[in-house]
Amino acid sequence: METTSHVHPHPRPATGAHDVVVVGGGHAGIEAALAAARVGARVALVSLRLDRIGEMSCNPAIGGVGKGQIVREVDALGGAMGVVADATGIQFKLLNTGKGLAVQSPRCQSDRHLYREAATAILIAHERVELVEGAASGLVVEDDIVRGVKLADGRTLAAAAVVITTGTFLRAVMHTGEAQSSGGRVGEGTSTGVSQDLERLGLALGRLKTGTPPRLAADSIRWDALEAQVGDAHPTPFSSRTDRRRFPAQRQIACHLTHTNERTHAIVRANIHRAPMYAGRIQGIGPRYCPSVEDKVMRFADKDRHLVFLEPESLQTDVVYVNGVSTSLPGDVQEDMLRTIEGLENARFLRHGYAVEYDFVAPSQLSDALAVKSVPGLFLAGQINGTSGYEEAAGQGLVAGANAALWALGRTAFVLGRHEAYIGVMVDDLVVSNPTEPYRMFTSRAEHRLILRCDNAEERLVERARTVGLVGDDAVLRLEARRAESLRVLAALTRIRREGKSLAEILLRPEVTWASLSAETPQLVAADFDPEVASAVAVGLKYQGYVERAEENVARLRSQDALEIPAELDYQTIRGLANEAREKLGRLRPRTLGAAGRIAGVRPPDVALVAVHVERLRRERFAGRRETP
Repeated sequence: METTSHVHPHPRPATGAHDVVVVGGGHAGIEAALAAARVGARVALVSLRLDRIGEMSCNPAIGGVGKGQIVREVDALGGAMGVVADATGIQFKLLNTGKGLAVQSPRCQSDRHLYREAATAILIAHERVELVEGAASGLVVEDDIVRGVKLADGRTLAAAAVVITTGTFLRAVMHTGEAQSSGGRVGEGTSTGVSQDLERLGLALGRLKTGTPPRLAADSIRWDALEAQVGDAHPTPFSSRTDRRRFPAQRQIACHLTHTNERTHAIVRANIHRAPMYAGRIQGIGPRYCPSVEDKVMRFADKDRHLVFLEPESLQTDVVYVNGVSTSLPGDVQEDMLRTIEGLENARFLRHGYAVEYDFVAPSQLSDALAVKSVPGLFLAGQINGTSGYEEAAGQGLVAGANAALWALGRTAFVLGRHEAYIGVMVDDLVVSNPTEPYRMFTSRAEHRLILRCDNAEERLVERARTVGLVGDDAVLRLEARRAESLRVLAALTRIRREGKSLAEILLRPEVTWASLSAETPQLVAADFDPEVASAVAVGLKYQGYVERAEENVARLRSQDALEIPAELDYQTIRGLANEAREKLGRLRPRTLGAAGRIAGVRPPDVALVAVHVERLRRERFAGRRETP
């Protein structure tokens, strides 16, 4: 698909040992470093600890509703997350199977230790990536342009572009009850110098918070009292590069379900004054869609129980992640609370839960290439942009890393539109409006979700990725093979008839799926079609009319989105503009009319007024050019 192209301001050739320095070895940093290297840049990835690259700090899982689509897109763009998830997954499951195909999303539980090892191995194997252990203490800035990164041990890494992917480590404070300590993760420190340099560069920073649940010993849990949650009998991988003959690669396990109860809630209520958020010791805002158990109990007082999922963290350890009980209550309260839950009466704690409060940069200060608009050469990705989640971080990292390399090499930026990818939706959401809480992707955020399905990520993105070097010829060959298989499936569905109708016509019935159709049709079984490709073809046929209307809507909206708002437009002079719209438009300065319409608080009538003034300015410019001798 075609998209708007953008030229980086003041592109310039790279100098020094590296073209790009990436700060942070989390999921954003991994994809940023690899994307920059694939584009052709020489990359240094700086991490506090090289043995913690790819750490799954919270839930050891990849994918989920909306998130699984991002993982598939990262894979289609040449990224590593899907490959690593497939190699290390210990339970795979397709979510929302009872709902429409557009919102079905893959998810896997991963072995967190294997994940870390696999991600590190991919980075080490890339000839243009150098891993550097150290703490970033600040930025090298000359003439208001970023020139590199300073390390705490006195070293300086010079580069033409810098990507900051520091996660929760900027001026980070960990909270457990009344206890506080510096750090963005247990056993690791924090960074203050980078935050100070960002403020000196004039960037607006804010505070957010996240949390993590306790970890329990597996042999202390009464498993026979719990409901088993098994994965799919025939799982499908995230990555098109995964060898289906050796998938899944790891032994598959079950997770288990239990619930909080009124005794649990009574302990929370009795100790709520000791929770840092309720005691006023945390100022940052936490994620609304992943609330702490304190918030669940206090905000949803009518609920007599909440879900608790017990998820093994690894095949190699006995650590169990208590999903659903994120908390920063004191350790003694956590122990009393969890031991009221069925199956956890004798739970042995390996680590208490805690909250982390950290700095983030208001993302409206970024371009849609995730470049800081006021500081050439500086790019941001991940939680520093106010997001949550490994997948959101990975998608941003890929965009920021690719664009940092393109900037360093003097090439045109790579930007994905809302109609092309969930990643494009996410970046656009971030840069046109400042989040007031950690941003999380949902399928409901994508107005074009019918054409942004998991099953067509390669079709949408491989050729776009190839134009900038994010993928090679092998990805194009896989896409061509997929298209050839699609044609073979379509020919069979059109040719084979039953009940006086072609199979293609029968597929239009709501209750008919590829699985049910092929089970009743020996010719389809004999043809030995690729089941993933065949299912995607069936979806395309079933939704063809809806997809065509969606694509027409995309074309209409893109014409509006392409209409740029002149930088000199003064929103204060537009009579009839709502006060909220005037304030937000003046502060956020959206680049296009479409972006203006996606700002919360800007109504369609406000956009119409802005459009009138944009057209007036355009005519004045045109008249001025005609009168110039």
